[in-house]
Amino acid sequence: MSVSRLHSSLLAACLGAAVLLPAHAQGVQPVPQNVVQLSASGVVEVPQDFLTMTLSTTREAADAAAVQSQLKTAIDAALAEARKSAQPGQMDVRSGAFSLSPRYTKEGRISTWQGTAEIVLEGRDFGRISSAAGRVQGLTVGQVAFSLSREERARVEGQAQAQAIAQFKAKAADIAKSFGFADYGLREVSVMADEGGMPRPRMMPMQAKASYADAAPVPVEAGKSMVTVTVSGGVQLR
Repeated sequence: MSVSRLHSSLLAACLGAAVLLPAHAQGVQPVPQNVVQLSASGVVEVPQDFLTMTLSTTREAADAAAVQSQLKTAIDAALAEARKSAQPGQMDVRSGAFSLSPRYTKEGRISTWQGTAEIVLEGRDFGRISSAAGRVQGLTVGQVAFSLSREERARVEGQAQAQAIAQFKAKAADIAKSFGFADYGLREVSVMADEGGMPRPRMMPMQAKASYADAAPVPVEAGKSMVTVTVSGGVQLR
């Protein structure tokens, strides 16, 4: 027999042996049997306990530096007044957005400069925040947003997660029983919390500032937030 024929015969024999090897010996994992994918959710509705109130002012002048100076004076005064009522966690005060842009004539030349600046009051004490906003002069309420505080969201997520896990286990046990199995085992599980708890803004009418002269509190009323946790994964029926 020639050398080339001998090599061909040996190669064919090796390939045939590989074909005859069991699946696990070739590194191929067997297809899992009796595996079911399912999911369950827990939902908890709670009152929103965090308020974010944005107050703003606008200035316009022929000179950009003059606009900046006017805005700085207004914001410094507003921050000083609001900070009198500040209390960590209950009402925090900070500066907000600042913008400055030119306004043009029909001929394309800069006619004036317009600027807007904001301060933000936020916290869990709605009464303190609304009263402080009522005492700030020269700024108008631009936006009011309600949400859940970090502590409340963590607490409620724990409740929703417990609900979701309990429902997942009940559903898995019911499916196993319906298919004639005595039990089930977990394969892989993922737990995801709904991140849709962003503050919901409410625009305030400009005339709401009309009553600020007598330091009347800004009217606010919170809604509710839905916190959802979803558990999903696969179970092995057995």
